[in-house]
Amino acid sequence: NIELASPDQFIPEVPGWRERSRHIATRGPVDFFHYDAVSQALSKIERGHDRDLLDVREMVARGLIEVSSLEQHFDAIRADLKRYPGVDAATFEKKVRQFVQDAIGS
Repeated sequence: NIELASPDQFIPEVPGWRERSRHIATRGPVDFFHYDAVSQALSKIERGHDRDLLDVREMVARGLIEVSSLEQHFDAIRADLKRYPGVDAATFEKKVRQFVQDAIGS
């Protein structure tokens, strides 16, 4: 399934997302990029569906993200979560910490 939405529609922009977005191809004057994997991972963890969490585990397994960096990137957006009333910051933080703990423990 393709979802035509970027993570910043659900969580704040993660600092450095542009630099972490991987280049796919250039066609004429247009460059195509994969949106930052860290931002994708955090938005999937926040949503918390089983499929989303499987996606994030696969991103870690393929080396697209470092699981150890997820808490750091979450901390970078924590203050801006107030602009996203549908996101409970404490619950989101718990989900991130739990994901990291489970990933490191396995």
